[in-house]
Amino acid sequence: METGITRHGSPEAAESRIHRGTNQSGMRDHNERLVLSLVRQHGSLAKSDIARMTGLSAQTVSVIMRELEEDNLLVRQAPLRGKIGQPSIPMALNPDGAYFIGLKIGRRSAELVLIDFLGNVRSMLQHSYRYPAPRETVEFVTSGMKTMRGDLTPAQDKRIAGLGIAMPFELWNWADTAGAPRDVMDEWRHRDIRADIQAQCEFPVYLQNDATSACGAELVFGRAGAARDFVYFYIGAFAGGGIVLNGHLFGGPTGNAGALGSMPVPGPDGKPAQLIDVASIAMLEKALNARGIEASHLWTSPEDWGEIGVELDDWIACASQALAYAIVAASSVIDFEAAVIDGWMPKAVRRRLVDAVVEAIGKIDGEGLKLPAIREGTVGIHARALGGASLPLSERFLIGSTMISRSA
Repeated sequence: METGITRHGSPEAAESRIHRGTNQSGMRDHNERLVLSLVRQHGSLAKSDIARMTGLSAQTVSVIMRELEEDNLLVRQAPLRGKIGQPSIPMALNPDGAYFIGLKIGRRSAELVLIDFLGNVRSMLQHSYRYPAPRETVEFVTSGMKTMRGDLTPAQDKRIAGLGIAMPFELWNWADTAGAPRDVMDEWRHRDIRADIQAQCEFPVYLQNDATSACGAELVFGRAGAARDFVYFYIGAFAGGGIVLNGHLFGGPTGNAGALGSMPVPGPDGKPAQLIDVASIAMLEKALNARGIEASHLWTSPEDWGEIGVELDDWIACASQALAYAIVAASSVIDFEAAVIDGWMPKAVRRRLVDAVVEAIGKIDGEGLKLPAIREGTVGIHARALGGASLPLSERFLIGSTMISRSA
């Protein structure tokens, strides 16, 4: 049954629709979001294609796409000729149709990114630190947004549709592991960082766990095959991840589903440990520091760690075994199509880690299970920041929200 669509012909109505879909609190109509989701997925589609895929009438699709074009969310492509009848005119997303800001608050660094409607990065700022502090984080966001928005035209600035924050929940619990003063980390317990940033913005601000946000980035922007059900691991300072079922991010009743960092795995000594205590990059840093090797470049130069040596080899061996057991354990609950591994690391290291996971899984008894394909993530080191930016994009313009929770 079709959802009723109303034509809004006046300039005032058109302006209202633009605001509803960009810098005000409302969201697009369900059918509009469905059309935008399909166009994003396929790159460009003609009206006849969308009518066939959705079951909506040609007239309804025509009205929807005309309004989305009037709102500058869709743009016409070159006509496709060669078939009987009128040439087909595909429609594609307009890169300037909307903009989104993503903020990653990590244990060693913060990132602020501005993306367009296609997910292209328009600008990015980074800030490294020994540990995150609330006041410094808000100051970074304040100055960063001023810089980013200053590079936009007034018309572009009006089309910022939201800001998404990707950060570890209960950050204060990691004071000892992060090597941070407990009193500073305790400030996170009493600060509502989303409210602090919302006070500076006229567009909505969203909040999500950082590893879950990275999973959302893979879902919205990634190219790791066409899997609709996958388990996702993001290896940052600490290991975490998320779950995608039927093309949607799954968080469970409390938003804690996919807390993969807490999954029990064999530790280096064979005793049970949590994945976070084996596969996290913080473990590599700890091993380097134990030999008196300064390891700050792990956080400041994720594209190139240089020559690390035996410590990296040992870390990959331990992390890959732990990830292999986590993947097999997850597969005993849900028969995922794929297991995707990404992280804050050079692509060559990620490739080595994934290859080692494939080898390690081959040594585990998986009888009775259909094990998933092991794939590299396709978003990369900025997955958490881009995942933050994907929160308002998905929440307001797409079918299948990547939002699970808005509070820590």
